[in-house]
Amino acid sequence: MSIETGNKYQGKVTGVTKFGAFVDLPGGKTGLVHISEVADQYVKDINEFVKVGDEVTVKVLKVENDGKIGLSIRKATDRPKQEEKPRRNQPFKKREQTLSFEDKMNRFLKDSEENLATIRKKSDNRKGGGRR
Repeated sequence: MSIETGNKYQGKVTGVTKFGAFVDLPGGKTGLVHISEVADQYVKDINEFVKVGDEVTVKVLKVENDGKIGLSIRKATDRPKQEEKPRRNQPFKKREQTLSFEDKMNRFLKDSEENLATIRKKSDNRKGGGRR
């Protein structure tokens, strides 16, 4: 049986190291699940997630010319697509899209004047506390 990139297989964990887990695949082949491909979260100790003898579903990430097979457990599990999380400033952008050009210009001028006043105030404080 040939192992192909992108396919999913059932395998048995035959060895666990600090950097990953070796998995026996159908056809007598063995692949490696790197520690970064074990779970969606940070994995400090791989032994908390897999043990020798565990049956796991893996997805083949790559098959190299020298016979090495890269596997992933986390990419083998089907997860529903999550809705895109709103960015921090997305509500502001939505609100701004409903404003007219004049409203946007007025807001810009007001913000600019406030920023200039703040800069002037800070520079006056640096000069020694005021004008002479």
